[in-house]
Amino acid sequence: MKKLLFTVLSIVVMVAGAVCLAEEAVTQALPLPVKVLLLPKFEIGEMSADFPGEAQYYYEHYLTGADEYDVPYNSGKLYYQDGIAMCVLGMGKINAALGTMAILADTRFDFSEAFVISTGCAGSSSGNTVMGDVFLITAAVDYDLGHHADARELADPEGTTWFHDADFEDAAVIRMNPELMEKVYVLVKDAHVETTEVTRNFMRAAFDGADWAVRDPKVLRGTTVSGDNYWKGQYGHRNALRMAEVYQCHDPYATTEMEDIAVARTAERMGMLDRLIIIRDSVNMDVFMHGATPESLWGNAEAITLASEENIEAADIFVTAMKNNFNVGRIIIDQILTGQFR
Repeated sequence: MKKLLFTVLSIVVMVAGAVCLAEEAVTQALPLPVKVLLLPKFEIGEMSADFPGEAQYYYEHYLTGADEYDVPYNSGKLYYQDGIAMCVLGMGKINAALGTMAILADTRFDFSEAFVISTGCAGSSSGNTVMGDVFLITAAVDYDLGHHADARELADPEGTTWFHDADFEDAAVIRMNPELMEKVYVLVKDAHVETTEVTRNFMRAAFDGADWAVRDPKVLRGTTVSGDNYWKGQYGHRNALRMAEVYQCHDPYATTEMEDIAVARTAERMGMLDRLIIIRDSVNMDVFMHGATPESLWGNAEAITLASEENIEAADIFVTAMKNNFNVGRIIIDQILTGQFR
């Protein structure tokens, strides 16, 4: 009898152990739930404790000590902690599209309830924005789709170098979820953002003291125009203004960068466009300033970068603008984590 009882108990223990192991295996196999996916485009140096790029403030606040994952077909690591994931995509529309697709298709993570936040710096529209502004992007336009001509070919030297073609329209513009944009903008429109005296004086001198150029930075709504090239100048500015008008975007052209149309199109293909939020901060203007020319800015391989305090494009605004971006983004993330945007 004792032997039988021992045998039965042994079987019970073995079964219980097997059940525990099975439950543990199932638990480990379950995808990690993601509430917020952050998609910056570049970092400068390390992820923390040095000169910040687009990711550092978010990493230091939310992801210090986070688990790291290699994502197939993507060059950047994905960091995950407490429902927040972040991956640096790399610059340009190709990197942005491929990286976003690789991340959202990764079965180790559950993005079914996630909000995607594409974040980064940008150039912004001269005449109505200042460096240090932060923008909630309500529409993204592809600068490169359509017909472009060199300005020297134009019959009208004052005309735009971009020509609308309706055949490209469905692919060239994406509008964000208007209901979500309204909720987010109400939440962040009064967020604290700053400038520096060096930048304010830089803008004053560049634009002859115009009122729009010396105002305090704000959180604004706007359309972004994504190009695979880093353009600058009056012709590109006119092109961007016209694109936002022709495509009937909800808000006027505000920023130019190199990725967001690709992130938005990928989010749309993956069924997540309704949960996409784009935040961009201005670190330079879309026209040449202080006598700069294409040759003087870009013709020297040793040219000072935007992240330098001596830059003729950005003065000393870069770090301040990235902090402004984080101050806006943190409000949104914290509200998502508490379930406010369900």
